[in-house]
Amino acid sequence: MIKVMKFGGTSVGNEKALGNLVSIVKNEPSQKALVVSAMSGVTNTLIALMKDPGASNDAFYDELLKRHVLAARTLTDQSQLDDLEMKLRLRIFNLRQTVERYHADSAGREMLQDAIASWGERLSSLMVASVLKAQGLDTVAMTSEEAGIAAVGLPGNGTADLERSEKNFHSNVLPMILAGRTPVLTGYYGADSSGRPLTFGRGGSDYSGSVVGYALGANVVEIWTDVDGFMTADPRIVPSARTIREMDYGEAAELAYFGARVLHPRTIEPARKRKIVVMVKNTFHPDGEGTKIHELRASRNELLRSVAVKSDLSILKVYSSEIVYNPSLVAKLLESVSEDGVSTYAISTSLSTLAIALPSGAAKRVCDKISKLEMGQIEKVRIKDNVSLICTVGDDLINHMGAAAMIFDAAMEAKANIEMISEGASDVALNFAVPSEQANDVVIRIHERFIAGRTGG
Repeated sequence: MIKVMKFGGTSVGNEKALGNLVSIVKNEPSQKALVVSAMSGVTNTLIALMKDPGASNDAFYDELLKRHVLAARTLTDQSQLDDLEMKLRLRIFNLRQTVERYHADSAGREMLQDAIASWGERLSSLMVASVLKAQGLDTVAMTSEEAGIAAVGLPGNGTADLERSEKNFHSNVLPMILAGRTPVLTGYYGADSSGRPLTFGRGGSDYSGSVVGYALGANVVEIWTDVDGFMTADPRIVPSARTIREMDYGEAAELAYFGARVLHPRTIEPARKRKIVVMVKNTFHPDGEGTKIHELRASRNELLRSVAVKSDLSILKVYSSEIVYNPSLVAKLLESVSEDGVSTYAISTSLSTLAIALPSGAAKRVCDKISKLEMGQIEKVRIKDNVSLICTVGDDLINHMGAAAMIFDAAMEAKANIEMISEGASDVALNFAVPSEQANDVVIRIHERFIAGRTGG
């Protein structure tokens, strides 16, 4: 049995978290590979570094080194700590050179952005491997390039090439695991065919963990984070929300995409292809059951499993009498939305209107872009701001007679006007948009009516 254990930024964020990580890994008897995120906040500082040339100074790099050394200090002896510091200094020196190249040459910046943004993982993998080795485990730090995580796509939005990654791992990583060693891999990014880093988007280390699981043919991928797993609702909105013990792949993917900040939504893709079990566990509560995500299609005699909310959205409406008669027009409009990597959370069409729910920060930019298209068929473009998308999730929800009516009745109790509906695209989810000021009340009503009274998870 091979297990992949992915540890997030808070799980490697300080001395106490590292101590928990050591205990978790040492108590795991399986053959394993670790995937680690950058320490909390490091990726944000690296991105800020690219925006401000003046921030690239001795004080910044000294603080970056100090943070990693201090976290490892009590978990290593002095010689081991000195060795780690030497390796960190070399890697930070390379970071500084890369940042200087970035600011000196605007032509090559796009590809250097992903290299710089991925440096936090390069540092944390060294730190975690060193700490575990000091605690008696035979570990080796490996970058994504060394391991062979292959990626394709655009900077900042890469996608793993699963087949090529699997081939690389069978040569570079699997023999090491079978020999009893534990590789500690960088999350968040892969390398394109030219060897250049491509990041998988913010939070993409979860996805990396699943990619590594696929490439190794793992039985289980554990995502270690700072929460106990998926919950029946956001506990900040519904204090009585509880952890869900089991979920189907589809349920977890829908919740992750539409608001549950537990898991990167793309994590499910590689795991589902190989039917790999995904466990979401809490580094700070390791004895908790967590959430088990697998192929679960049993009849559970329940309408909903969870309700989530995606805020900070706008609805973009494009009006044209040609929409229903001109499919190529719809294709061109959606292409213009997606060209800049803008995510769409719901799409709805009528005889003369195309409505798209998208992040509020991108709405005006997309509106201006569509308005400038040389298409005589477009009559007007409008934006409705301050909307939130409610995502209700349940196994085989689409086939549950009267589900939509019952859910909308609960929304009506909260006196919320439904601005947009997305139903039928997924077997396990029904999503609808409401004014943001009413979204929390809708979540509370739905949770009270369909989830709160049940026992178990």
